[in-house]
Amino acid sequence: MISVLFAILTALSNGTASVLQRRAALTVPDSKAIHLSLIGHLLRQKVWLAGIGLVIVAAVCQAVALATGPIAVVQPIFVIELPATLLMAGFVMRVRLPRPVWFGVAAVTSGLALGMASAAPEGGSATVHGAAWVPALILTGLFEAALIGGALATRGNPRAALLGLAAACAYALTAALMKDAMARLDDGGAAAFFSSWQLYATAAAGVGALFLLQNALQAGTLVAVQPCLTLGDALISILYGVTLFGEELRTGWWLLPELLALCLIAVGCVELARSPLASGNAAPPARTRRVE
Repeated sequence: MISVLFAILTALSNGTASVLQRRAALTVPDSKAIHLSLIGHLLRQKVWLAGIGLVIVAAVCQAVALATGPIAVVQPIFVIELPATLLMAGFVMRVRLPRPVWFGVAAVTSGLALGMASAAPEGGSATVHGAAWVPALILTGLFEAALIGGALATRGNPRAALLGLAAACAYALTAALMKDAMARLDDGGAAAFFSSWQLYATAAAGVGALFLLQNALQAGTLVAVQPCLTLGDALISILYGVTLFGEELRTGWWLLPELLALCLIAVGCVELARSPLASGNAAPPARTRRVE
């Protein structure tokens, strides 16, 4: 229950941060794409700094969630970050949510429930044993290089989708490293935690993920980025959980409802990302003056 609670808090913080970062990224000129100067431009915007503050809050909550639960349980819960954020934004901005948004919320939440019930992730160890990190890091690096190379060869929404998937892979790697680092804290205390390479690799992977996400949001629409980011993070995290931590999922005929769950989540993410609330551009309806 603790891991689920903090996973939900992480999703709420990350979802709100994504909307704020998307709003800031809209002001970045194309000439700054895939350049470090993009970060310098964003640092001068308060809305982006507020998003970064929420990213830090999310990181703390995620660390607690991963320290108390399997990565295959914690990371998929993050698919609720976009629907939860839109519902919150609609309430705060006093904007009536249209029917497609409610459809998206229902699709994502029902897809998550169906997927978690069907896969029923369980078991696994708290740490990664032996040299299992070596092939995992090599394969991850090759996958990231292919995605970034493909993104540089295109523009617009295809680039945004590829960079969104690259960011998702980096966030999933960050979560796996963070879980391994937190286990060192439990086993050996603060000394083992701060001397573990996983802690510093977590920071490096997190910075890389943030950089890739900013470029993805700058390159295209949220509709192109969000499904790749949401589903990619969940699926790659589950892959890390199974291969590195030995977590187990149901297979066989259970794959059918699991695939249906993925389809529901993907459709819901696309529908929600189309909403003006997702880009932070929605405004409350104007009041009309009654004519006596």
